[in-house]
Amino acid sequence: MWQDAKALNATANGIFAFVAAACFGAFVWWLAHRPVFDLRTIRVEPMVTSELRHVNLLTLKNGTQGRIRGNFFTANLESVRQVFESVPWVRRATVRREWPDQLIVEVEEHEALGTWGEDGRLLSVKGDVFTANLAEAEEDHELPQFSGPDGSEKEVLSRYAELRKWFAPARLIPEGLALSGRYAWTVTLNNGMSVALGREQTPTMLKERVERLVGIWPQLAARVQNIETIDMRYQNGLALSATGLKIPAEKAKK
Repeated sequence: MWQDAKALNATANGIFAFVAAACFGAFVWWLAHRPVFDLRTIRVEPMVTSELRHVNLLTLKNGTQGRIRGNFFTANLESVRQVFESVPWVRRATVRREWPDQLIVEVEEHEALGTWGEDGRLLSVKGDVFTANLAEAEEDHELPQFSGPDGSEKEVLSRYAELRKWFAPARLIPEGLALSGRYAWTVTLNNGMSVALGREQTPTMLKERVERLVGIWPQLAARVQNIETIDMRYQNGLALSATGLKIPAEKAKK
């Protein structure tokens, strides 16, 4: 090999190219870490489809301060996105660089529909469960109460929308919906009444039970006051409990 001039030249050229590439890479790394490329601005904007009601510069600053690393070139955009999405009320964020020294962060905010479970979490109108200041959510509107097994959030949300339509003819409004571990449904209405609808054994069973209740509701409400619970899990009837309900004594047979 040492007598092969072509091989020696090729080896020398390869070593030279490697050294040159290493030097160039080191120079680029050195240049990219110069203070001139430090991030000067992180600009936050709402996404086109989102209005920011609870997310503001103060909450974002408090939630991200000291957690964003690197400069214009070295900041990991995926890590920055995750930092912003960990801030309360932030549902989704996108991050991009804008020359020469700033990041543009577009934020989508959660819109709370109600509470989820018993640990103070919130359910959004898109079926996401998230943690935020409950008092802030209550400032927007009354919060229905929802619960169900893990992973059932979107199913509960969809059923809630259907129940609102089904109960509308009776001017009753669902204010809570619970799905048990056995997948039995219980809805709480705006008059304080709790209605057990049971399991959905057929695609139309829940709707049929609600329609049956809605159909007799005017007569039922006129005859029985202060109804607390109604059980619609009977094929052709119902059971109920009411405050102060008295059952007339059976007349003695003659």
